[in-house]
Amino acid sequence: MFKNTYNDIETILRLGTENGTRFEFECYDISHLYNLAHFRDRGLVTGPLFVQSVFGILGGIGPHPEDLMHMRRTADRLFGNDYQWSILGAGKGQIALASIGAAMGSNVRVGLEDSLWIGPGKLAESSAQQVQRIRTVLEALNLEIATPDEARSMLALKGGDRVNF
Repeated sequence: MFKNTYNDIETILRLGTENGTRFEFECYDISHLYNLAHFRDRGLVTGPLFVQSVFGILGGIGPHPEDLMHMRRTADRLFGNDYQWSILGAGKGQIALASIGAAMGSNVRVGLEDSLWIGPGKLAESSAQQVQRIRTVLEALNLEIATPDEARSMLALKGGDRVNF
């Protein structure tokens, strides 16, 4: 269960915005997209939004490709061209969902935080191994891989030279 009251969300959005925070909006279900649209409509967030669609977590949207397509259609309807989309597939669906999402125009996130697997029944040795696997898949699909500087630019991030650590 996630405790995210509207008051809690509003407080975090106000504090983060005051400090120049660029938010990643992790959406575990369709309702989270509607909540994000609500806060955007109130002017508490501005685009372009970075929407991380999370699939396969108990209590959230499932890991089926149809779920991924439903999430994308809903985000397109709510946000138009004012968002960057990324896919996070938890568990064994990580690489497959990332591949399907990338083919649909999403960014992808992989790593041991979200899945322990590199293939059916085989544990990954590292996040780097998972990154290399998805890179191989995406290159085989003739999709471009952003450099770190390109990713910072796409997401309008401030860069490492402007953080306090």
